[in-house]
Amino acid sequence: MTDTTMSRPATSRGSTMRGAVLPGGRRVEWRDVPIPTPGDRQVLVRVRASSICGSDIRAIYREHLGHGPEAYQGVIAGHEPAGEVVEVGPGCRRIKRGDRVAIYHIAGCGMCDECRRGYMIACKSASRAAYGWQRDGGHAPYLLAEEVTCINLPDELSFIDGASAACSFGTAYESLLRIAVSGRDRVLVTGLGPVGLAVAMLARGFGASAVYGADVAPARRDLAKKHGLVDEAFDAEASPLEAIRDASRGGVEASVDASGAAAGRLLAIEALRDWGRVAFVGEGGNVDIAVSPMLIHKQIAVHGSWVTSLGHMAELLDRLVRWNLRPESIVTDRLPLDRVEDAYRIADKGDAGKVCIVTE
Repeated sequence: MTDTTMSRPATSRGSTMRGAVLPGGRRVEWRDVPIPTPGDRQVLVRVRASSICGSDIRAIYREHLGHGPEAYQGVIAGHEPAGEVVEVGPGCRRIKRGDRVAIYHIAGCGMCDECRRGYMIACKSASRAAYGWQRDGGHAPYLLAEEVTCINLPDELSFIDGASAACSFGTAYESLLRIAVSGRDRVLVTGLGPVGLAVAMLARGFGASAVYGADVAPARRDLAKKHGLVDEAFDAEASPLEAIRDASRGGVEASVDASGAAAGRLLAIEALRDWGRVAFVGEGGNVDIAVSPMLIHKQIAVHGSWVTSLGHMAELLDRLVRWNLRPESIVTDRLPLDRVEDAYRIADKGDAGKVCIVTE
């Protein structure tokens, strides 16, 4: 049974703090741990915002789906943190005390090809550890972070902006880079959850001439339209293919599936024109397609895109300022750390925008 009577987590330096862990079965529990001291090339971050990712819901909160080194290790949850550096360990050369940082959510070995390219998400070393999955994450007052994973947060961006950029907007940005979206393109996003909404917002920054969305949840379609992220939002349960083709005058040049659902992936492919490009970023599930007529004969390029790189995340933060885009605008629910259980319930319903835990 989840303890709902405990006091708010401690924040005084040199004592203990209380962090949220996810034991499965849609439960949240509290754990008291010492406030960590940074070691070599590590920093201690006072967490100011820690948003919830769909992967947290799918693979940790509901049930523990991971296996082996990538499995959830019962640590403090939260892999989308941002905050202020309050202490630096020996050997730090780039990040200093007082810096505002967003945090790339994987700490890799630093030596393999993927790490040296900045794609720590794809590190195969046994030492690879994701914040909130294999090492303590952001659902606590403080976070011990590797200096290399910290990216300076521009003054124009809020801590919530930075937390959202750590995974969801980074994933969206990478997918649009992968399919080379430009002003020549009309773009379809299937699945208007937080990542899909991020894709739609960033597609505007990339200069897409039109952006369309499809989702089963009316609230998410309304949110996308309210913020002007899409030209039209289609009901994914109403067989919208022909309506999308009509709106785009024959189909879109590029699409991104952020739903992870077979129907969403199929729609993202079917709505493409000849020579179209699609990126799959929604996790889980399968899709069954007729390869010859749908891919080969239409010359379609299909890309799998997994999160982003350190370099592209830093680039994204710069572009958000340049394009005057704010991830915080799609955050529909902001809750304090002592209401993290409520935050997960809201995110689990599947009809909200981004849900974020904020601290004073």
